[in-house]
Amino acid sequence: MKKLLMLFLMATPAFISAQESPAATVRKTFSRTTSVSTVIKADPAVIWALLTHAADYKRWNSTIISIEGDIAPGETIRLKSTLDPKRTFKLKVKTFEPENRMVWGDGKGKRTYTLTRNENGTTTFSMTEKIGGLMFPLYAKYIPPFDATFNRFAADLKQEAEKIGRNDE
Repeated sequence: MKKLLMLFLMATPAFISAQESPAATVRKTFSRTTSVSTVIKADPAVIWALLTHAADYKRWNSTIISIEGDIAPGETIRLKSTLDPKRTFKLKVKTFEPENRMVWGDGKGKRTYTLTRNENGTTTFSMTEKIGGLMFPLYAKYIPPFDATFNRFAADLKQEAEKIGRNDE
């Protein structure tokens, strides 16, 4: 019994870390952070290509109405989201580490995409958006929750990357 318990305890962290993490939001007085993560059965190169090819976003990503511009270091993109269809977000690509990490944002917040290659050939995709600042308490109530949209984004990305990954085999 002791050996069985030890085996279970050793396997539990690997099992837990490979699970999906539905979007969660942490609210503070001057900020709000929403994060989501999922394990994708695809190479980071496949996922990176999807995340950085703006012209293709609308085809696979049900959370995007439109996205214009080049997703490249220092570039500015114009994005319309289903979350707020009347608003166009002008976002600057601030960090661009191919197949690893990308950050874009504006003066009110930033979104970070992270890809982590796992030993079993999968990739963990994580997306975190932090919005806030000194004036945040004044406009926070007007910003809709991101959780459902983040879950959809991660599910769409996973579905498309795994479909491409299967076609590459």
